[in-house]
Amino acid sequence: MSLSKPIVNPAIKFTQIFINNEWVNSVSGKTFPTINPTTGKKICDIQEGDKADVDNAVLAAKAAFKVGSPWRSMDAYDRGRLLNKLADLIERDVVYIASLETLDNGKPFKDSMGTDMNLVMETIRHYAGWADKLCGKTIPVRGNFFCYTKHEPIGACGQIIPWNFPLLMMAWKIGPALACGNTVVLKPAEQTPLTALYVCSLIKEAGFPSGVVNVVPGYGPTAGAAITSHPDIRKVAFTGSAEVGKIVMVGAAESNLKPVTLELGGKSPVIVCKDADLDEVVELAHNAIFFNMGQVCTAGSRTFVHEDVYDEFVKRATARAKSRKVGSPWDDATESGPQVSEEQFDKILELIESGKKEGAKLECGGARLGNEGYFIQPTVFSNVTDNMRIAKEEIFGPVQQIIKFKDIEEVIERANDTTYGLAAACFTKDLDSALAISSRFEAGTVWVNCFNVFKMNAPFGGFKMSGIGRELGEYGLHAYTEVKNVIVKTPYKLP
Repeated sequence: MSLSKPIVNPAIKFTQIFINNEWVNSVSGKTFPTINPTTGKKICDIQEGDKADVDNAVLAAKAAFKVGSPWRSMDAYDRGRLLNKLADLIERDVVYIASLETLDNGKPFKDSMGTDMNLVMETIRHYAGWADKLCGKTIPVRGNFFCYTKHEPIGACGQIIPWNFPLLMMAWKIGPALACGNTVVLKPAEQTPLTALYVCSLIKEAGFPSGVVNVVPGYGPTAGAAITSHPDIRKVAFTGSAEVGKIVMVGAAESNLKPVTLELGGKSPVIVCKDADLDEVVELAHNAIFFNMGQVCTAGSRTFVHEDVYDEFVKRATARAKSRKVGSPWDDATESGPQVSEEQFDKILELIESGKKEGAKLECGGARLGNEGYFIQPTVFSNVTDNMRIAKEEIFGPVQQIIKFKDIEEVIERANDTTYGLAAACFTKDLDSALAISSRFEAGTVWVNCFNVFKMNAPFGGFKMSGIGRELGEYGLHAYTEVKNVIVKTPYKLP
């Protein structure tokens, strides 16, 4: 997709709750502000959903799922057609949607437009193709029986999405859920609700029946908790922090034991072997941590570099960080915009201060940039040790930690010494080393001589506290169906 000029001040068209294909105000009458992170100023007020609004959304989702409803009666092929129509409408309005994402999130427009929106459409179209391909099996059981399985939709599914890739994460959630024939009650992140609400208008325009997709903006402890604990929601999917993931699991367990899929945090190791091509690796390791202002769950936030090339790597990595252009997300030359919120901004600066106090060497950055908005200088620490907070905690910001290693066996053990296991990477020219290291990593995704390569037909998810289940590809469908086993007695003789 060619990069078009942004709409710097996109009109805000939808700020209400979307239930049953209609726009409604919150039952409580409350609203909350969504903030422009570039300026720190309010964009607009959004209707604040809570338990009463979630209850109404679930009623709509349940009605849309009833046997005989337009959605349940629809051919699987036609579900795929609707998803493709939605992707076409997003493509039609893509410049406006990308501009809205940049306004609300702060990411550079070229990333909203050139990366995120392409992946949004690719995801929805990928799952459109799966809608009529969810096949069961025939099983040759002993005796005069015919045994077969069916993959049936679960019902009303709750989905809670994060703020770092707002519309992309919505696509990751609704794509497989709708392809399988479920209905949805979705809560966008309170920091970034605007694109999800606009796409609701496209869902209606595409022709999805009333109640199939319902979107309730609000806060986690109220609207989010109401989704996870609702007895009539049959499955919940959440992307966010491990701490909140635990709360989601408790709510799901205590309500109706609904299954959960969780895509949580990470502290992903990047191992740079002594034979790695530094000209290439420095840039890849730089983008591994600084892409999207460091606000990526897979961010390569522990860079382990062999001692033979450590000093040179630090020198080059520091120079690259100093050259990274941080500024207005509307400028084509900008590589990084602001952090998403004041809360995130303060958290990152506090962790940077901990690195200084614990003895890491600040090579560059380490402070606020400018006087307006939530901009932070690209920051590089060297002489980092494994026990420092910046080496253990997920910073979710533009902070690169470079850690020295000597022995490959030892560094793999150190790389795995974390509660997380979302992603990992190694850089080496030796294929045997690459295969050996990748097989030893405790992570759901391993990149070799690359980073942040996401393909919609390849699974994504984490080991350990980085999550439960997988998203994307065929694996992403598994969480949205129930497998029904049917056994039919067959006679030995013809009647």
